[in-house]
Amino acid sequence: MKSDLDKIETFLNKHHVLSLATSTADELSSCSLFYAFDKSKISFVVASSDDTTHIQHILKNSSVAGTVILETKTVGKIQGVQFRGEVSVLDEKNLESLYFKKFPQALLMSPKLWLIKVDYFKMTDNTLGFGKKIIWQRS
Repeated sequence: MKSDLDKIETFLNKHHVLSLATSTADELSSCSLFYAFDKSKISFVVASSDDTTHIQHILKNSSVAGTVILETKTVGKIQGVQFRGEVSVLDEKNLESLYFKKFPQALLMSPKLWLIKVDYFKMTDNTLGFGKKIIWQRS
């Protein structure tokens, strides 16, 4: 039987764009980012420039929240993941290769990569029953 984290990973591996919310004491922002998910680190790898609003926020407040969803109008097919975590500059070469394997075209841009270490997932999966929630928290 699949663990809750396995179910979340299966969903995340079928998608490639997340929405990320960031904040400072006086400003909120959200953005969409391509991602690669690493189950061993329970982390997303994303690319972004230092001069973006969301990275300027992260440099002041590394706590973030976000979502990955399946777009559907069919209630029985609704699936999505909400997450919370901390962002840092990526310094692991094996995770760089994970990102560039998924998005080889990004190599041309030599982007700066970031790690979103997830502390909390809440997955809604109506394919398992209406309103079915799966919660995972880092211990």
